[in-house]
Formats: sequence, structure tokens, C-alpha cells
Amino acid sequence: MFENSVATRRAASTILAAVLGWAVATAACCPSATAAEPAAEPIIDADVPGGNIIVERIEGDTVYLRQDLRDTQGHWFYWSMRVRGAAGRTLTFQFTNGDVLTRRGPAYSLDGGRTWAWLADDHPETRRFQFAFPPRADEVRFCTAIPYVEDDLKRFLRKHEGGKHLAVEELTRSRKGRSVERLRVGRLDGEPNARVLLTCRHHACETMASWVLEGILDAALVDDETGRWYQQHVELLAVPFMDKDGVEDGDQGKNRKPYDHNRDYLDKPIYPEVAALKTFVPEWSKGKLRAAFDLHCPVLRGGGNEQLVFVGSRYPAVWEEQKKFAEIVARINRGPLPYDPKNNMPFGVGWNNLAEPRSSSAWTGALEGVRLAGTWEIPYGNAGGKPVTVESAQSFGRTLAEALREYLGGTTKP
Repeated sequence: MFENSVATRRAASTILAAVLGWAVATAACCPSATAAEPAAEPIIDADVPGGNIIVERIEGDTVYLRQDLRDTQGHWFYWSMRVRGAAGRTLTFQFTNGDVLTRRGPAYSLDGGRTWAWLADDHPETRRFQFAFPPRADEVRFCTAIPYVEDDLKRFLRKHEGGKHLAVEELTRSRKGRSVERLRVGRLDGEPNARVLLTCRHHACETMASWVLEGILDAALVDDETGRWYQQHVELLAVPFMDKDGVEDGDQGKNRKPYDHNRDYLDKPIYPEVAALKTFVPEWSKGKLRAAFDLHCPVLRGGGNEQLVFVGSRYPAVWEEQKKFAEIVARINRGPLPYDPKNNMPFGVGWNNLAEPRSSSAWTGALEGVRLAGTWEIPYGNAGGKPVTVESAQSFGRTLAEALREYLGGTTKP
């Protein structure tokens, strides 16, 4: 009897142990839904060059956020952010302060900002986008458009370093102590037949204009027919970042209080970059400055904002030269971005009606020797139905360089 009960207890213990073991193994392999840990919140920040974002809250897979307007008067739309910890998830980003997306949605980068793509060919929503993060995407960057910061300029300069037709100098120091680059390109021996001034990023957020500037400069530096012509006849002066602090800090730049860099061409400029340029250019030009372009971007979408536009000068004689130049551009343009002079904006039309001549183009249009001066507006994402990318923007820059060559081709003496 005793032996039988012991055997019975041993058998029961063996069965119980087996059942418990199965239960533990099952729990480990197949945890119940109620025991699952909630997904960790993604890490979203602006700690990258040109970064700008304010995260309001995260609810499940939806992120509510807005652009940082800082010292901007009124509304503007620039933002740029880094997202980490979202690999394998699909998140919705809902912006809470106005329209902030181009017709192609945001630009995004999967490789730390080295290369960029547009999210969509046609993105109807202006305040919301959704993104499926690849399984191994530890970091993804997003931006209103394709960024261009000091690191991008350094990459371009490394491509041409050591060449005798490029001089990298300093225009001045920014308010925050950053070096503001000044580039001289082409014939640098002091005896060019003509000089040309190129400025960019008076409004820090207008990134796509910088890729056009790259295209112009590259065309004057390469060893081909156009490049060699510049190297024999023309000296280009380029300031890639007229608002250097704004570019690196991720400011809007447009409508900065009390006024922005492109409204600072007064007797006593408040920004060191503008003051330095106004001092340097008359000394540098020596009466040979013939053309000056200031490169900008418009608003994000709609109408003329999605066309390449040459903004007309307030000075009638300069406007006549702009029309001549525009016809050359249209005739020789073989790049992916269409350009039609009918989209140009004469002075007094639309927003081109600044009463006081305090913009860059108003200043350059009145300089000694200048025949051709004006602002080019480069759309952020969509130009004539075609995508504005690094490559297409650079291609239009080359078109401008080739058109300038034809326009200045008869210049054989100061």
C-alpha cells in the first residue's frame, strides 16, 4: 500500500512537472497579447545641420509636430528632422501649423543625409505624410526639400580642390562666428574680360537654389569648352551662404525680424555678410562687373511657384537685358527642367513690387558696369511638372552658365 502510494505520487509529480514545463515553454515562445510591451516611442530631433522641428506629442503611430518659426514674422514652412528607433514601423507625421509639404511630399534620406529622394510623384496632402521605415533603417532624415549645408559645399570643393581656377576665401564672420565662404572661379589672374556675381541663401531655408549654384560653378570649373571659356575670360564671385548662421541652425530666414538678409541692402546693413559684400564687390569688380544673379526659392506649390522664374528688375534698361538673356536660356535649355520666359515676373507684378530698393538685386542692378541683374526663383519640388532634384537643379545651373557664356561672348575688353 505504501509502495503503491509512493509510486502514485511520483507519477503525479512527473506529470505535473511535464505540464508546468510545457506551460513555461509555451509562455516563452508565445507570449500573450496582453503581456506585450508597447512599442518604444521613436526619437525625433533637429540635431543635424539645418535641423528644425518641434515635436508636440506622439500618440501610437502618429506624431504631431510643427516647424520652429523662432524669429520669423508670420508663417513660413521650413522644417528638417532626424528620426531614430522606428525601423520596421509605419508612422504618420501630422503637422499642426499650416502647409509644409511640396507637391512631391517631403524629401528623405536613408544614409545620413548623403543622398535624398522625394517621397512621392504626387502628394496631394500639404500637412501630413506617412512613411514605412525599412527594417534596418536605424536613422531616417526628412526635410521640406533637399537640404544644402556647409558639409555639402565642402564636398563640392573637394571635387575641385587643387585647381588653379578656384580660390576659396572668407568673406567675413557671421554673428555667431562662423566662416562665410567667398569663392572666386574662372580666370583669377586679375585680368578677366568680365566679372559675374552670384549669391545664394539670403533666405536660409531656400535649399534648392544652392544646387543650381553648384551647377553654374561646376560648369566654369570643368575641362570642357564652356569651362575653358570661363577660365580664359570671366571671373565669377560666389557667396553660397549669405545667411550662414541661418543655414546651419535651420532657420526659416525669410521674414526674419526685424527684417531678413535680402532686405538689408541699406546704407548701414545689420548683417555682417551683407555689409562685407557691399564693401568687397565694388573694390573687386574694378568696373568689369557685367552680370549678377541672386538665387532663391518661392513658396512650396501652386501656380508660378512651380515654374522657373526670372524676377524682373525695377530698372528698365536691366529688364530689357533680362528679356534678352531669358530668350537665350529658353533656346539652349536641354535639361530636364522646362523654362519658359512667359513665366518671368516684371517689376510691379504680383509680389515683385518692393517700393524701397533694399534687396540684393536692386543693389546689384545699380552697380557700375552691370548690364544684367536679377533674382532666379527655383521651385522646391516641382518645376513645370518635372521633379526638382539635385541632378536636375545642377543641370539648370549649367544651362545658366552656358547662356551667360553666349550673353557675354562678345566681351573682349573691359
